[in-house]
Amino acid sequence: MKILQKIPDNSFKASSTPKPMTPNDALMACVFGCMGGLIRSMISLLNSKVKKKVIIWKYWMISTTVSGIVGAFMGIVLGFGLAISFLAGYAGLDIIDGIYKTFKSQKVIVKSE
Repeated sequence: MKILQKIPDNSFKASSTPKPMTPNDALMACVFGCMGGLIRSMISLLNSKVKKKVIIWKYWMISTTVSGIVGAFMGIVLGFGLAISFLAGYAGLDIIDGIYKTFKSQKVIVKSE
């Protein structure tokens, strides 16, 4: 029984002319990116409920909305396939949370000499 098969030499070469994205492809990438963002937001909500954390609903609604928008945009930009669009939308909320936590107001004490 032959397990390994010879792979043709030209199978890993990039196409010289990329396929243009049709409006239907862009719409599907947008939908899958938005779905990825919304599912990530729902998972973070369930995670907060399980850990019995206080949920700031205003922040959750804003982050969910922005996550859907960022996910849709990232889905179009990284529209190499529907799975990539979904994952780009899913990662969009992590990027937003990281930015929020970075710029979260903190007390800074500056001593002058």
